Amino acid sequence: MTDLRHYDVIVSPSITEKSTMASEYNQVVFNVARKATKTEIKAAIEALFGVKVTGVNTLVRKGKVKRFRGTVGRTSDVKKAIVTLADGQSIDVSTGL
Repeated sequence: MTDLRHYDVIVSPSITEKSTMASEYNQVVFNVARKATKTEIKAAIEALFGVKVTGVNTLVRKGKVKRFRGTVGRTSDVKKAIVTLADGQSIDVSTGL
């Protein structure tokens, strides 16, 4: 039984060139909630995808200052989690949940 809070922790998979290269090392990159802790991220990934997680590294990408029609705005900060899976485990991020 998956807890609905797990869906609040994991926002979306991050599909970039760098995250695709990380998949060679059994790693998957997700955008996560700003207040999510490493233990919450690990529990959510294991419950939602049914895999064994060996490590979670997090980082916060700071938002950029952008201009739109002369008005200065700022994009929001994004927290990412680089999840390392156990050997033989994999997550297909293209299918979704």
